[in-house]
Amino acid sequence: MAEKVTNVTSITEFLLMGLPDDQVLQTLYDTFFFLSYLAALMGNLLIVTLSSTDQHLQSPMYFFLKNLALIDICSISVIVPKSIVNSLTKSHSISFLGCASQIFLFIFFAGTEYALLIVMSYDRYVAICQPLYCEAIINRGTCWQMVTAAWSSGCVYGSIHVAGTFSVRFCGPYVVHHFYCDVPSLLTLACPGEHTLEYAFVIASCTLASVCFLFLIAFYICIFSAVLRIPAAQGRFKTFSTCLPHLTVVTLFLFSGIVTYLGTGYKSASSLNFSCLCYTLWYRPA
Repeated sequence: MAEKVTNVTSITEFLLMGLPDDQVLQTLYDTFFFLSYLAALMGNLLIVTLSSTDQHLQSPMYFFLKNLALIDICSISVIVPKSIVNSLTKSHSISFLGCASQIFLFIFFAGTEYALLIVMSYDRYVAICQPLYCEAIINRGTCWQMVTAAWSSGCVYGSIHVAGTFSVRFCGPYVVHHFYCDVPSLLTLACPGEHTLEYAFVIASCTLASVCFLFLIAFYICIFSAVLRIPAAQGRFKTFSTCLPHLTVVTLFLFSGIVTYLGTGYKSASSLNFSCLCYTLWYRPA
């Protein structure tokens, strides 16, 4: 028993084994990863540049969109470059600290993005349902406060899950069947009976996320009701079109997350990897 504990506490690295061993498939994966990463990077950098320099794009909606683009740049940079380097160098290892950092940063940015999407739905609700009070409610100070709250909540969310995941004892072999470190893959390596704390955090997080999602649904019910009351069809379309980018991002974010983490088993890595890649590298429309 003492020997087992010693082995558990002396972990220095994990092995990321999510990509196929076939050389041709690895080359295709690397090429696809790299081109998709460049496209996502350039697209989001373009959004940040335009929304920062163009005086016509200084409304709250574009301020939130700029933050969303920054989050996307950071989140894809946490995972994709390391995966490409590992594949090219034929190295599958990631240090214990690197794995913990990857989990924290990815959950941090994912949590921040979700919070920001809720904020953006509130912005659309105020702009469409309370247009006369829009400038008073969603002013520059309020925008900064909401963005700060979104980033802070993501930081807390990431910290909680890292603490919960790495509070467990891991039993070898330390092979992660994924191309990056994530919570469910690591929990499959935990010793029996070591999942309780992180499972409690997951349940609490899902409950909070569901409550926030109900707020998003409520905002859009009010928005749809307001749009339907507009007499002219052209006016309805023009008003609703301002919500389409946000709805697209929300749908993709939630659908990809559900497919990735609920729709597939973690032991079948190939299909999971591709769905994770599509989720991670998606270019958010402006």
